[in-house]
Amino acid sequence: MTAHDIPPINATLNGLATVLITAGFILIKLGRKQAHRAVMLTAAVVSALFLVGYLTYHAMMHGFHTRFGGEGAIRTVYFVILWTHIPLAGLIAYLVPRTFLFALKGDYVRHKAWAKWTFPIWYYVSVTGVLVYFFLYVWWPAAK
Repeated sequence: MTAHDIPPINATLNGLATVLITAGFILIKLGRKQAHRAVMLTAAVVSALFLVGYLTYHAMMHGFHTRFGGEGAIRTVYFVILWTHIPLAGLIAYLVPRTFLFALKGDYVRHKAWAKWTFPIWYYVSVTGVLVYFFLYVWWPAAK
């Protein structure tokens, strides 16, 4: 495995996290608390694995960043997505563990209050993470 194998793995992990948090949302709306808990814990593990892969990739690439090859309006769309994704991803690194901590302590009132903010942000970060991968590596890769 090389550093160049990591981005598609990370995109897969982000996509899986999106599916899992969607399932977790549906399960809690159906009142299936134990299933919700199991799915959300799995989503957290998948997201943590993504973070390890992301940090490993950037450490192996020594700060190299992948150039975006698109031009015109799509370039603006890409950078709007990227520039909202990055700070929200940093925020998620705090919000998810904090939200989980309330649930694990049994403080479901605070957990629910935090989850109302954490869920849509985590969802957005997961979806846009996959989009960033496709923008960079599949749809508009930079010319070599």
